[in-house]
Amino acid sequence: MNVCFIMYPWDEMDPENDSTLALIQELAKRGHGLAITTPANLTIRDSVAYAFSRCLRRADKVSSNLKSFHSKAEFYDEMLPLAGFDAIVLRSNPPLDMIMLNFLDSVKDDVFIMNDLDGIRRANNKLYTAVFEDENNEIIPRTHVTKNKEYLKNIIKEGPEKMILKPLNGFGGSGVILIEKRAMKSINSLLDFYITNKDGTSNYVILQDYIEGAEMGDVRILLLNGQPIGAMRRVPGEEDHRSNVTAGGRVEKHSLTKVEKELCRRIGPKLVKDGLYFVGIDVINGKLVEVNVMSPGGITYINKVYKSRVQEKIIDFVEDKVEERVAAFERRQKLRKHVSDA
Repeated sequence: MNVCFIMYPWDEMDPENDSTLALIQELAKRGHGLAITTPANLTIRDSVAYAFSRCLRRADKVSSNLKSFHSKAEFYDEMLPLAGFDAIVLRSNPPLDMIMLNFLDSVKDDVFIMNDLDGIRRANNKLYTAVFEDENNEIIPRTHVTKNKEYLKNIIKEGPEKMILKPLNGFGGSGVILIEKRAMKSINSLLDFYITNKDGTSNYVILQDYIEGAEMGDVRILLLNGQPIGAMRRVPGEEDHRSNVTAGGRVEKHSLTKVEKELCRRIGPKLVKDGLYFVGIDVINGKLVEVNVMSPGGITYINKVYKSRVQEKIIDFVEDKVEERVAAFERRQKLRKHVSDA
């Protein structure tokens, strides 16, 4: 099996904790062919989609240590047709590169792509939680998305004492702040900062009810094909309300509660229907806060606290999907030959 990762640059990885690196290492251990590229390195040659790729040299022995694997990896450069791969794994960070998806549209019928392109188009931002029916806010906190400052100020005045404000296109906890009604005098300048750009354009922001217990952190749950395969609790650091590890939070073991299992059961079928096979969801006190579909992380942290290897399940899934496509193709070829020979 030959797999292409469309991702962020290799040198920008955290060699001890990067989830993408864990997936690549697992594929290398199994002897699969691997190439990595970035969205900026996609190209068209003679009307065929290609990628300027860095191909991982195969090794007789692959280091089991992630940091060592990263430092010892050897690559050679090749310009390769995307349709020649068995699978393409998208692991680029937000914001979504729409041109990248346009390149991949031309090969989506030839290659298994994780996650599905149309699914990513629908779910790449924080608006996706709105597709899950929840009239009574049982699984999703009351949420507002707008550029209208006056509307937001009214919501804050009429709402609970504490709310969460964050940019629509942020990731990794960037830009997430806690606001309190008692600080209304600062709200106007804060909204100006988040919404208005220097060039006169504006940004959407999300205003969400603060969920009780959020100060204790959140739960990251990884779902594969609609089913939870790992979870961890992320606890905020002493100087930051955010629980993201990149913002100074720490990781603890977590067993899914009955409410969290029900949440996964309710949203899993929709994720699979949209081709969102590998997803990370953030949950606070049983409520869905975010759905991460572009480059969900947490694999290495879950592995460390549980002594597990989550990446094995994910690569098993990719192998199965590729085998299904190959078997279907061979069956069609056999049937077509039968018709041609008749």
